[in-house]
Amino acid sequence: MKLLIIRFSSIGDIVLTTPVIRCLKLQVKDAEVHFLTKHVFSTILENNPYVDKVISLRFSWELMIHELKQEGYDYIIDLHHNLRTLRVKKALGVPSFAFDKLNIQKWLLTALHINRMPKVHIVDRLLKTVSFLGVVNDGKGLDYFIPEKDEVAATDIPLSHTFGYVAVVIGAALNTKKMPVHLLQKLCMSLPYPVILVGGKEDNDAGMAIAAKDSIKIYNACGKFNLNESADLVRNAVTVITHDTGLMHIAAAFQKRMVSVWGNTVPAFGMAPYYGNAATQHTESEVRNLRCRPCSKIGYKKCPHKHFKCMELQDIPAIVNTTMSYIKP
Repeated sequence: MKLLIIRFSSIGDIVLTTPVIRCLKLQVKDAEVHFLTKHVFSTILENNPYVDKVISLRFSWELMIHELKQEGYDYIIDLHHNLRTLRVKKALGVPSFAFDKLNIQKWLLTALHINRMPKVHIVDRLLKTVSFLGVVNDGKGLDYFIPEKDEVAATDIPLSHTFGYVAVVIGAALNTKKMPVHLLQKLCMSLPYPVILVGGKEDNDAGMAIAAKDSIKIYNACGKFNLNESADLVRNAVTVITHDTGLMHIAAAFQKRMVSVWGNTVPAFGMAPYYGNAATQHTESEVRNLRCRPCSKIGYKKCPHKHFKCMELQDIPAIVNTTMSYIKP
């Protein structure tokens, strides 16, 4: 049976589909699993042993559709469910099953602050999409596979950090999901432990400003490593502090103890760190009882209410204390 899974973006959303990939491959007899995504995200899947083929949208929509038509799929598993995936399904004309995004419930929560979201993690909702094939959750959590060539050598980080460090993921897709620089400075300076700042090139300026507070204790790795290498930094950390972002889900895939910091988004959307059946320690840091929160299911460039209380009021001492409790035996 040949199956096409579609999820075009983004990092975290694709990582959250990995239990579906694994369970399909291992539970459906003779399953051949292909995955369609944007080219920029293909590296997330290229090393996954449960994916037989990654097909990416790169330069030409027509060329991609032509390639897909040659495969002869039995079913399409649409885990993105938008207009673009509808175009793919119409072009291929084979049976398809789509993930329910619960957009009405999300609107009620963000616009009216009426919570009708089911108390079910998005992973279990994604797996429900393939239940027609008899697939069930195996409880093994998320997957992320790093090729040997992308493993970070000890010589690539300061000697002072090779004996252990806290990974602080400072990036996120939108600013309202990120603590301001002054709070990240306070957080890192309050940690009595070596820190590695993890993020993309777009986070380098913030990383430099944070590391400038103590360039010996705080190492700015933002923009110096690719995604897999950044994932390896997270994998090798003693514990992780992270915003609601892709590396949070990658950290969960490695069963890392962590503190996740939530701003305008909320775990109630069903996208908190997911560990499967493992009892991994994890704390969600939120400013509760704000009438304006959540203001969006995704985020904004800046706080629409101009006060940014969901991050400005974060309890930094509590985050530090929890983090250190995860380190001490």
